[in-house]
Amino acid sequence: MMKSKKAEKRNPWLWVPSLYLAEGLPYVVVMTVSVIMYKRLEISNTEIALYTSWLYLPWVIKPFWSPVVDLLKTKRFWIIIMQLFIGAGLAGVAFTLPTENFFQYTLAFFWLLAFSSATHDIAADGFYMLGLKQHQQAYFVGIRSTFYRLAMLSGQGLLVILAGNLEETSGKIHFAWQLTFLILAALFVLYFIYHLFILPKPSADSTREKVEFKHFISEFVRTFISFFKKKEIIVIVLFILLYRFAEAQLVKMASPFLLDSKEVGGLALTTSQVGFVYGTVGIIALSFGGILGGIAASKKGLKFWIWWMLIAINLPDLVYVYLAATQTSNFIFINICVAVEQFGYGFGFTAFMLYLIYVSEGEYKTAHYAIATGLMALGMMLPGMISGWIQEQVGYLNFFIWVCISTIPAFVITKIIKIDPEFGKKKLNT
Repeated sequence: MMKSKKAEKRNPWLWVPSLYLAEGLPYVVVMTVSVIMYKRLEISNTEIALYTSWLYLPWVIKPFWSPVVDLLKTKRFWIIIMQLFIGAGLAGVAFTLPTENFFQYTLAFFWLLAFSSATHDIAADGFYMLGLKQHQQAYFVGIRSTFYRLAMLSGQGLLVILAGNLEETSGKIHFAWQLTFLILAALFVLYFIYHLFILPKPSADSTREKVEFKHFISEFVRTFISFFKKKEIIVIVLFILLYRFAEAQLVKMASPFLLDSKEVGGLALTTSQVGFVYGTVGIIALSFGGILGGIAASKKGLKFWIWWMLIAINLPDLVYVYLAATQTSNFIFINICVAVEQFGYGFGFTAFMLYLIYVSEGEYKTAHYAIATGLMALGMMLPGMISGWIQEQVGYLNFFIWVCISTIPAFVITKIIKIDPEFGKKKLNT
């Protein structure tokens, strides 16, 4: 009995930081590290963008299978099992890298990683609310965000720098990435073992009765239909899909551009340098931009800031036009340019996330927000799929000019949307 009570009231410091490190790492590996790895393994930009963009699909359809996670077993069960699957997926990538058809095999394991990671997201975020009391949830929300950002920093920065150093010391690119993924796989086995014993067992985290299934599914269908019955739903959906239309293309080609040789229009940076530029300096600038965006929005609300934030997320794309035109070798200047673009992205993304919250307001707030984030992922997936093909047709300089032109639809749709002038002020201060 004493053991049971102790397990139910485990100190959140023992599991919240590690849980959100485990949530962030596989996402950044699937979305960003995979792009860098495939570029170093000489896969074409067209194939990289097309196939790695498809990996967004689990996050697009996440709202559809979140009821399954909610209905079957416990959130704790899903977290632990998914961490084991993530470890298996990472090991699968490592073991298939030396094979002749490594691209097809590793993609299959990246799909396993993507679905496992998206399922882990659902379970972890639900478990956070079940495992902590209300005052603890408020206290740890900043801590969980910090450790999620640390995971992004570790994945895009330290992990890529490690792979780059291994490339340089061994002289074997396949081996370097194989060892990097084996280390990651071992880390997730440790996460699995650690959380198996450390995660609390809150009484609220219980398996639902089977008799609830029919009612639960009918409720889900009703909430889904109610989202698409919202007033001006076409404008809402278009805004969600178009706000990051340009950024979705840019983000897929940024790392290949930094890595590609100067003969084909790139900047010819090493893998370690890209890990530092995009994964370290870039992530820090992104985080600062997001923090400043939140503070700014809380002062005057979403309606006041949306145009400034729209400009912030799009205007800095011009730095890539400059970098592609000059092909500068000044490493410090490259860092500054990427930091400017990422800071603008972080600042501008605040308005987008606030708008998702705004359109989700109402009786089914949680479910509608999940649908909105699924559309958000679709808005990244579709433009990302064609970005590599466009770049290979027109070259890097013209591609980045195209990215700047691609910002126009976001400005057009923002002119049409309607926002309550008071939204954001009180919401963020309460």
